[in-house]
Amino acid sequence: MAAWLTVVGIGENGLDGLGASARAALSGARIVFGGKRHLALLPADHKAERRAWPTPFAEAFDQVLALRGQPVVILASGDPMFYGMGASLSRQLGPDEMRVLPAPSSVSLAAARMGWALQEVEVITIHGRPLALLNRALHDKARLLVLSEDGFSAAHVAGLLTQRGFGPSRITVFEHLGGAKERRRDGIASRWQEGETAALNLLAVDCVAGPEARPLSILAGLPDDAFQNDGQLTKRDVRAVTLARLAPCPGELLWDVGAGCGSIGIEWMRAHPTCRAIAIEANAGRQQLIRANADALGVPGLDLVAGAAPAALGKLPQPDAIFIGGGVTEPGLLETCWAVLKPGGRLVANAVTVQSEVLLIAWQEKFGGDLTRIAVSQAKPLGDFDAWRAALPVTIFAVHKPN
Repeated sequence: MAAWLTVVGIGENGLDGLGASARAALSGARIVFGGKRHLALLPADHKAERRAWPTPFAEAFDQVLALRGQPVVILASGDPMFYGMGASLSRQLGPDEMRVLPAPSSVSLAAARMGWALQEVEVITIHGRPLALLNRALHDKARLLVLSEDGFSAAHVAGLLTQRGFGPSRITVFEHLGGAKERRRDGIASRWQEGETAALNLLAVDCVAGPEARPLSILAGLPDDAFQNDGQLTKRDVRAVTLARLAPCPGELLWDVGAGCGSIGIEWMRAHPTCRAIAIEANAGRQQLIRANADALGVPGLDLVAGAAPAALGKLPQPDAIFIGGGVTEPGLLETCWAVLKPGGRLVANAVTVQSEVLLIAWQEKFGGDLTRIAVSQAKPLGDFDAWRAALPVTIFAVHKPN
């Protein structure tokens, strides 16, 4: 099938910024979809039927797909494949049905205005998403381009930066990038005095860590005190080894069963922005800790299931990896996890008691995999000297499920 749908990226400079292919697509379109702002850019005598996006927006996809085979154009901001309509439609239409004609994205324009190499910048969107996503990216000298929610986003970002010890960071607000009304505002986070900006804006943040800042690595093994906890915490050294065996890869889903304060699932998600995790925890107090830790460490998208395994696992999406930090002796837990794990997936379980270790040894004999025992000692004061204090040894069972 020939491409019947054309997604045209359009900037703040309107129709003047469109190339010949985009103009030809608009001329031949029977129906043009877009936001009211975009549709208003069309000349009054344009022959195509104009359709504004419906509310709720989810109905838009059905409306577009119902016109399959007819010449349809969608007007979208900037690059439609960058957090845009083109990216959403590409999950339902192949390149043989849909043609995308991008304009420069706001991110490209902002990087050009700042003189920043785009490949060295991290792009984060808080449009319709939690502000806490920024916490993962806060490092000294980090350069961030932030897609805003509204005209108050700059003030909110400045407040978060100051709260996290990054008050000296420089913030630039770009309003109406690429258009006649383009405007730039600059300031320091801790002294940010600007009120409401234009709703259509993008933020550039040049991170500067103040003396009270605590940047945290995205590598596994955050300090234990980075997590609020009630003692149910996989300690730092064991956590790093456990995550090495879980081996998070982009786009993969982890079940963190018996999540405690959520440390394993949180560090899994910090490994890559597309990593996903579900924390399964029955204790109400620990559920609150998980939510607080996920926000503070920049992964507010961590999914929390309140319930006890294995009963709480029944309707969850199939995981690429499963971690069982406690409760391996719970009847049916290992069997349920193994049954639902994707072929080629990883299961890792930790044990500190003799009974749970015996069970893991039996599983290793049946399914293969590796058994590792970790005994960690730390130097602690003993009178005027120091002595080694040993933590309980931990047995780690790691196994790949056959494809």
